[in-house]
Amino acid sequence: MHAIDTTPKKSRQSTYILLAMLLGIVAGYVCNKMAATPEEAKSIASYFAMLTDIFLRLIKMIIAPLIFATLVSGLINMGDAKTVGRIGGRAIGWFLMASLMSLSIGLVLANLLQPGGSLSIPLPDVNAAVDLKTSSLNLRDFLTHVFPRNIFEAMAGNEILQIVVFSVFFGLALGNVRHIKAADTLATTIEGAVPVMLKVTGYVMLFAPLGVFAAIANVVTTQGLGVLMVYGKVMGGFYTALLVLWAVLIGLAYLVLKNKVFPLLSAVRDPMILGFSTASSEAAYPRVMEALKRLGISERVIGFVLPLGYSFNLDGSMIYTTFAALFVAQAYNIPMDLGTQITMLLVLMVSSKGIAGVPRSALVVVAAVMPMFNLPEAGVLLIMGIDVFLDMGRTATNVLGNSIATAVIAKWENAYDDQDSIAEMEADGAPAIAPEAA
Repeated sequence: MHAIDTTPKKSRQSTYILLAMLLGIVAGYVCNKMAATPEEAKSIASYFAMLTDIFLRLIKMIIAPLIFATLVSGLINMGDAKTVGRIGGRAIGWFLMASLMSLSIGLVLANLLQPGGSLSIPLPDVNAAVDLKTSSLNLRDFLTHVFPRNIFEAMAGNEILQIVVFSVFFGLALGNVRHIKAADTLATTIEGAVPVMLKVTGYVMLFAPLGVFAAIANVVTTQGLGVLMVYGKVMGGFYTALLVLWAVLIGLAYLVLKNKVFPLLSAVRDPMILGFSTASSEAAYPRVMEALKRLGISERVIGFVLPLGYSFNLDGSMIYTTFAALFVAQAYNIPMDLGTQITMLLVLMVSSKGIAGVPRSALVVVAAVMPMFNLPEAGVLLIMGIDVFLDMGRTATNVLGNSIATAVIAKWENAYDDQDSIAEMEADGAPAIAPEAA
C-alpha cells in the first residue's frame, strides 16, 4: 500500500485551482449580467478566451516532446517487440471492455431517467442544419490516419496516436542498436530529456489556475447560469450516469489493485479537477503522467499505455454518446426498441474509435450515427448550448479512466512500485509517494 506525502506545494496548487474555478464563476456571472446583449457578452468573453487559449497553447507546446521522450525512453529498456505487443494487447482489451461498459451504463440510465421526456423548450426543426464535420467519421480513414506520413507534421499537429506509432518503431530500433556508441549517446540524450520535459511541464502548470479561471469565466459569461436551470434534468441525469461509471471503474480497479486504488484516486484528483475546469484532456495529460510516476508506475508502461488511452479509451465520451442519442429520441418522442438501442450501442462503439483528435468529437459521433437510426441530426442543437458543461464531466471521466487503465496494466506487468521512477521524481523535487512500512 502507498501513503501519499502531501506537501504544501501540492496542496497549494489544488487549492489555487479550486479558488480559480469559484472566482471564474463569480466573474462570469457579473460579466453576463453587465452585458446588454448576447453579442456584448461574447465580446467580453473573448478576452477570457484569449487567456485560456494561451494556456492551452502552452500545454500543446509540451505534449509532443513529452510523449516522444517518455515513450522512447521506456521502450529503449523494454526488451523486444513481444513485450510491446503483450502490453498493447492487454491495454486494447481493457479499453474495449471499458468502452462497452460505458456505453451500456449510458443506455440503461438514459432509459431509466428519461432526460428527454417532457422537455419544456422548443424543439429545433428536424431539417435544421448542423455545422459539424461528420464526413471524416469512418473507420477506413481513421486506420489510415493512424500511421504518420511525416513525424514532424504529426508533432506539429499533436497527433498523439501517430507520435506513438513512430515512437514505438524508433524506441525499439534504438534499444536494439544501443551497443553502438553513437546510438548509446542518442539513447542517453533522450533519457536525459525526460526530466527536463517534466521540469518544463512544472513551469507551464504554474499558469493552470489562470487558465482555469479564464475557462470558467468564459463559459459563464456567454451561457449564463440560467441555462443550468433549463437543462437541469439533462445535466443531472448525465452526471448521475458519470458517477455510476466512476463507481464501476473504481470497483474493477480495486479487484486488480486492491488497496493501491486509494492512493491512485488521491494522486489523480488534481489532474481530474484540471481536466474538468478546462474541459481539455490535453491540459491534464502532463499532470496525469507525473501523478502515475510518483505512484511508482514504470515509465515504460505510462509512456505507452497513457497516450494510447487518449486515443482509444474515452470512457466519458462513450457514455455521453448513448446518453445524448437517447435524449434526442425521447425529446422528439421517437420510440426505439431494445434491439435497436443495442445495435446503436455497437455502432457507436465502433464509430467512436475513429474520432480521436476531432474537435467536439462526442457531438460529431452522435450527429453522424443518429441518421442511421432515423433520429433527426438537428437534435444535437438541443444540447450544443450546454455541451461545454457536459464536456467538463466527460473530460474528468476520461482522465480517471485512463489513469485506472494505466495502473491496471502496470500491475499486470509487475511494473507497479517501480523504485527507479519514485527515486527519479524525488530527485526532480516532486512530492514522493513511497510504500508504507509493512
